[in-house]
Amino acid sequence: MKKYILLFLVVSLFFSCSNNDFNNSNPYIPNYTVALTINLNLPAYSNLRYVSNSVYYAGQGAKGIIIFNTSGTTFNAFDAACPNQALSSCSTMTINGINAVCACDNASYNLFTGLATGKQYPMKQYRVEVSGNLLRVYN
Repeated sequence: MKKYILLFLVVSLFFSCSNNDFNNSNPYIPNYTVALTINLNLPAYSNLRYVSNSVYYAGQGAKGIIIFNTSGTTFNAFDAACPNQALSSCSTMTINGINAVCACDNASYNLFTGLATGKQYPMKQYRVEVSGNLLRVYN
């Protein structure tokens, strides 16, 4: 009987563990390697010190990265490419308050969630690690 209990516990633990996979697949946005460190002490990123502010960073991802301060200590980072459009000249999103707007179809994506009403794909999200005044954005 003890063997069955031990086997049950081991199997339960095995299936309850997470492998920390980060599903970020989108057929319109290729998977680019993103490795970015942002120093919040620099003037270009001082807006990120305040909740609900964001910054656009060009040169990473498909069309750049939008970094958004969600609570003062946590941040979201999204690819600036429109998630429901093929990459084109109009597929770079612009920041409008707490939303990112796609110029191709005028869809407005919430920067807290990355979602837009009625759209199939959310914004492509990247991981953000906070260490003091440094933000590390990666995938």
